[in-house]
Amino acid sequence: MQITLEIIDRLAQSIQSRIKSQPHIGLILGTGLGGLAQAIQNATIIPYRELPDWPVSTVMGHTGQLVIGELEGQPVLAMQGRIHYYEGYTMQQVTLPVRVMQRLGIKILIVTNAAGAIQPDFVPGDVMLITDNLNLAGMSGLNPLIGPNLDEFGPRFPDMSQAYDRQLCDLARKVAREGNLLLREGVYAGLSGPSFESPADLRFLRIAGADAVGMSTVSEVIVARHGGMRVLGFSGISNKANLDGNSITSHEEVLESGHLIVPKLETLIRGVLRSL
Repeated sequence: MQITLEIIDRLAQSIQSRIKSQPHIGLILGTGLGGLAQAIQNATIIPYRELPDWPVSTVMGHTGQLVIGELEGQPVLAMQGRIHYYEGYTMQQVTLPVRVMQRLGIKILIVTNAAGAIQPDFVPGDVMLITDNLNLAGMSGLNPLIGPNLDEFGPRFPDMSQAYDRQLCDLARKVAREGNLLLREGVYAGLSGPSFESPADLRFLRIAGADAVGMSTVSEVIVARHGGMRVLGFSGISNKANLDGNSITSHEEVLESGHLIVPKLETLIRGVLRSL
């Protein structure tokens, strides 16, 4: 499906007609992390199924609705559940919500995900500040910007040297210090999924410099940066990487870890919002 400016604008107008205030900050909540949306006040809730051409989440742990309201006095639009390439959508469909956010005038995007630890020091329940990413899916030809460039949003060849906004990262570090919260930092590797990585995959990623791995986020960040948005990213570490093949990873394990991660993420995101 080719995503056109007409489709993007129709969705933006549909959302705009149902909300009372202009959101300034977008939130994408990853697997098992949708509980963060419950903190949003004066919320308007829009199920994805009510929006024309909006892709629908099909994965357990992704509620599949927009929650639009206020958090720490900031007007936010949260995706309670994201869309993944492995669900059968195109990369343009996966990143369509980011395009709609841009058309709504949102300038800051906070992305979260559940990720497997590759860095040996990371343990389930940790939160990692994403300082950079490996676009493994894009390197194999699945870049969301392939096709005609949407000049209304950004240039044909966008720079990705500072994909994650340095000032926002500094704010997150400050919030973590003040709250005595352990905040890991590292590089997130984005794969297409849905199969979990083999031990050889993980050893390769470790050598390549990845600290955590997941099945989302990178394509959203590329489109966000193409459209001039500032990005802050967090990975909730849901499981230890199986580099030796002696343990099994399951989706249930990923969901369970969210109970540990959500309170930490809420502290970090609330603190960042208060500082903006």
